[in-house]
Amino acid sequence: MQIRVYYEDTDTGGIVYHSNYLNFCERARSEVFFSRGMTPELENGHFVARKIVADYYRPAKLGDVLDVKTELLEMKNASFSLKQTVYKDDVKLFELVITLAYIDFEGRAQKLNEVKEFLLELF
Repeated sequence: MQIRVYYEDTDTGGIVYHSNYLNFCERARSEVFFSRGMTPELENGHFVARKIVADYYRPAKLGDVLDVKTELLEMKNASFSLKQTVYKDDVKLFELVITLAYIDFEGRAQKLNEVKEFLLELF
């Protein structure tokens, strides 16, 4: 997914503010669902971030067009992990590994059984 860096994404020096990389990755994950006419909120639950490990390599700047690539790393009973990498051209700027838990609308962890095949198709 491509994302353009806007003024609101940057600090006073025109460099992307560190937390906005998380927003860019969230948009890319959501877009996987939206591009298929769906939303990330499923019939019986939704996904929440459980753990994030982030590495910053180079700064993105105002006006840059970034590519966010998403790769499925692991799937467990009630969670799965993705690696998301942000590039400008072929240069890696940022990478995160995020573990997402599947919970019902009351906040209880749910097994991925009903959505496992679906997630494998998406990612």
